[in-house]
Amino acid sequence: MSARDVSTAEELVARDARVIAGVERLRFFPLVAISGNGEMLVEPGGRELLDLSASWTAAGFGYGNPAIVAAIAAAAANAPGASILSGTHPDAVALAEELLELVPARVPGRPRRVYLGHAGTDANDVALRGCRHATGRPGVLAFERGYHGGFGSAQGVSGVHVDAGATADPGAVFLPYPDPYRPHTGDASTVVDDVLEQAAATLALGTTAAVIVEPLQSDGGLIVPPPRFLSGLRALSDEHGAYLIVDEVKVGLGRTGRTHAFEHAGILPDVVTLGKALGNGMPLSAAVGPAEVLDEPAASALMTTIGNPISCAAGRAVLEIVRAGGATRNAHARGAQLRGLLEEYARSERPGAEHVGDVRGLGLSLGVELVVGRDDRTPAAQLTAKAAYRAWELGAVVYPVRGNVLELTPALTISATAIDHAAAIVAQAIDDASAGAVSDAQIEPYRGW
Repeated sequence: MSARDVSTAEELVARDARVIAGVERLRFFPLVAISGNGEMLVEPGGRELLDLSASWTAAGFGYGNPAIVAAIAAAAANAPGASILSGTHPDAVALAEELLELVPARVPGRPRRVYLGHAGTDANDVALRGCRHATGRPGVLAFERGYHGGFGSAQGVSGVHVDAGATADPGAVFLPYPDPYRPHTGDASTVVDDVLEQAAATLALGTTAAVIVEPLQSDGGLIVPPPRFLSGLRALSDEHGAYLIVDEVKVGLGRTGRTHAFEHAGILPDVVTLGKALGNGMPLSAAVGPAEVLDEPAASALMTTIGNPISCAAGRAVLEIVRAGGATRNAHARGAQLRGLLEEYARSERPGAEHVGDVRGLGLSLGVELVVGRDDRTPAAQLTAKAAYRAWELGAVVYPVRGNVLELTPALTISATAIDHAAAIVAQAIDDASAGAVSDAQIEPYRGW
């Protein structure tokens, strides 16, 4: 490590501000880490942080996971090239075969392919373009506050980005994502029927190539859709000849307590997209779907280092962990533990508890929605930003989504003891923030979204 690499946290934050492009920075507090292990990060000076984000789920199986580290090291030491662009290698082929085995086929016997990419963004972009090419239709049915990627077609169908000023895809139609806590109809019992009626009307026009949906809307506020929503979209897609793309980039591979989040709804998508935890920090994504979607036009999704041996080796190690099932079972158990502790806090008389409007999620994809008060569901965005900042001061990494929801997505390998600690920090952070422990000036440089 050179002298340039050795700095205090304050020095690194200042250097970062001078040299790192603003378009790729989304900061909520002055986080600086020099190492990590499991669910822990280490700051300059040695302070440990319990990372309840797993780098927004990209390190879903923990930092420095020994099996993944060994696979990466072996691939790097004797790499058979650096791409599958104009050749292939064993780990790329085997990874694709293993993904086809892991992701169930919508139509048995129908030829399927795997696109291997770098991130969820390009996997979704390729899936969308492939569905348009296969159907000859321009339309995409997407959802408000959805997130499918940071640029290209994927960004254009991401409600989060469009709300923030990005250009909407010209073929996109955005519908409300059904939220039982904040029903757009004013009645939680009617939200699914209303959305499906709107979807039916759009699909009946015959111009929609694909419906793209998150099985649990993460950046939109950790929304778990009510029953019948995804099954209704499945039925409508079949009726009107549109492909159903389920974006599992953030919530797949065991995070929700099942291998695939769409399993909770009892459906099978046409195309499944994966990313983030698939590479456990290495750049790797995948789209798994019908050959007619992912084969044509030939050579239309080219990046030089796609399918590189190092990322593929990491992916194969990840899939071995997923197939073993222990991490998925742990996600189910630890998620229930964390949710129970947070719900207990929300029912308490502690000073911040009155601001907890809802605790929700599946497995280790949980959200805590903060509001003005138990009887006033007005979003408390400023309080949420301060609670996230205070959690960092107390030793945990927690990020806010949709302004007033604390997102909790720790590594799937997290221990029961660490979950107890996590719940204690989150509760204390909300208490302290509600008591004025964090000023407006402290969070002003960290406006996040």
